[in-house]
This record gives sequence, structure tokens and C-alpha cells, in this order.
Amino acid sequence: MKRIAAALTFFTRIPIWKWTEIPQKNYSSVVVYWPLTGWVTGGITASLLWLTAQVFPMLTAVIIALTGRTLLTGALHEDGLADFCDGFGGGTTKDRILAIMKDSHIGTYGVIGLIFYYLWYVSTVDSLPLEIAVAGVFASDAFSKACAAQLVNILPYARPEGAKNKISYDRMTIWQLLIVILSGLLPVCLLAYLDVCLIMSIFAPILVIGLLILYMRHKIGGYTGDCCGAACLLCELSMLAATAMIYNIQAL
Repeated sequence: MKRIAAALTFFTRIPIWKWTEIPQKNYSSVVVYWPLTGWVTGGITASLLWLTAQVFPMLTAVIIALTGRTLLTGALHEDGLADFCDGFGGGTTKDRILAIMKDSHIGTYGVIGLIFYYLWYVSTVDSLPLEIAVAGVFASDAFSKACAAQLVNILPYARPEGAKNKISYDRMTIWQLLIVILSGLLPVCLLAYLDVCLIMSIFAPILVIGLLILYMRHKIGGYTGDCCGAACLLCELSMLAATAMIYNIQAL
């Protein structure tokens, strides 16, 4: 339970640290429970979407739900996406990319990346029927985290001096990997319950994380925390887009 509490403390703004003491060693395995935090963040986002859609237009409901998740997570992954876009967009060498990502200022690529992310997310979810949108938001949050978590298993950490937050992630054991996969896949069952064909949307984030791993290995020889956050959001967008594509094809 301490490890789950560490993951919720690390990936959200929920003040669990006020209620229980969490040993520092538990933070090295937070990535294992990342998809489980997706049950919380995705569940709250999906609930907000469903509730606000009862009294607001769908577009407004999506914006409110996304705002709620941003407040819940403290824009942790969005910050990673902005740094990722700035670093890989503006850097030409490994050292330069890492230096840019470490800079706390946001640049042009970061701003553009966030704009496209929010436009893509809002427009895609808004295009779906409410039930599928709610299930898709919940499932994509958890499953994208399961995909992004594979970075720590496949790539080394890119910074020789270690992480900015002084926390290093351990590679997973076979049992930990099983926890990640199951906790990422179970919410997808909700999509399959609504329409079994929608389960095929999981192949989009699997493809995206594969391409990102190859890209990161080529450019910086590994991953950083910012890369993890960016990978999570990019996988999420691809799964939502695939869900919308499958739904629209069937509606033809």
C-alpha cells in the first residue's frame, strides 16, 4: 500500500503524505503503479465528463473534465510534453536536447505542442457519443500509462547525472510487469463492453510507444522523466483518435 500511496503522491496532487508517512525507497517503483493512478485520474475525469454533460454542451463538458484532471495532476505530464517538444524540436545533439528539457522556461515548440494536444483531445472526445467518450477517457488514461511505463524497462536513463527529482526508477520484475499490463488493460474492458470492436484502439498507443522508443534511443540514447510524461499523453491521444476512427467507420 505504501508503494501505491507513493505513486498517487508522485503523480497527483492528492495530499496522501499528510495522512501517512511514505519511505523514500517506495518512490523507485512508482512507475509500476502508474496505470493504477490512471484509474484515479481517468476515473475522476470521466466522472466529471459524464456529470457536466448532463447540464452543459458536450464541448464545454470536455473542457471542464480536462481542466479537472489538469488540476488533479498539477499538469505534471503536460509539463513533460512541453519540455519534450522544446528539447527534441530545438535540440540537434543529445547534450543540447537534454539541456533544453532541463530548462524551466517554455519555448515555441512547447507552446505549440500543448496547443495541439488540447485541441486534439477536446475535439476527439467531443466527437464521440457520451457513453463511449466516458469509457474512452477512462480507458485511455490507464492504458497510456501502462504503455509509457515500458520506457523504464527498455531504455536506460539518459542523463548521466541522474534525474532532476533525484528519483531513479527501477526496471520491473515479471510480476511488476504483470501488474502494469493488467491494471492498464482492465479499464479497456469498459470500452469492449460498449462495442467489442473498440478494443482494437489499444494497438494505436502500442505503435506510438514503439516509435517513441526508437526515436528516443536514436536522439538521446534513453529516456527522461519528461519523455515519460510526453509518451503518456501521446499514447493517450492516439488511443482516443483510434477510438473515434473505429466508431466513425462503423457508423458509415
